[in-house]
Amino acid sequence: MHTNTNESAENYLETILILGNSHPVVRSVDIAAELGFKKSSVSVAMKKLREARQITVTPEGFIYLTDSGRELAERIYERHLLLSSWLISLGVDSEVATMDACRIEHVISAESFEAIKKFVKN
Repeated sequence: MHTNTNESAENYLETILILGNSHPVVRSVDIAAELGFKKSSVSVAMKKLREARQITVTPEGFIYLTDSGRELAERIYERHLLLSSWLISLGVDSEVATMDACRIEHVISAESFEAIKKFVKN
């Protein structure tokens, strides 16, 4: 599957958010293990996210989302949760629904997502 840079960055931010909820600290090695990527690939991505001011990294290697990074991660994660539960409610297998939600969450417009959100909540 081809991933654009934006989608890749969003996946990393979402992963940091999720790991941050279950780990006392998040490190590159945790992200690599979670996503099944090489630590070197994760290090390159963390450098880009740091340059984009979406994360900060302590001297010990602990990764924290900045306010803008957290905002983006939470938006993507909300889309992920809502889209996957919606697809499951339509009868889609949960594994397929989760994989599809991962793809859709990056490309759906805000307008379409809000319409689905409104529909699901009614």
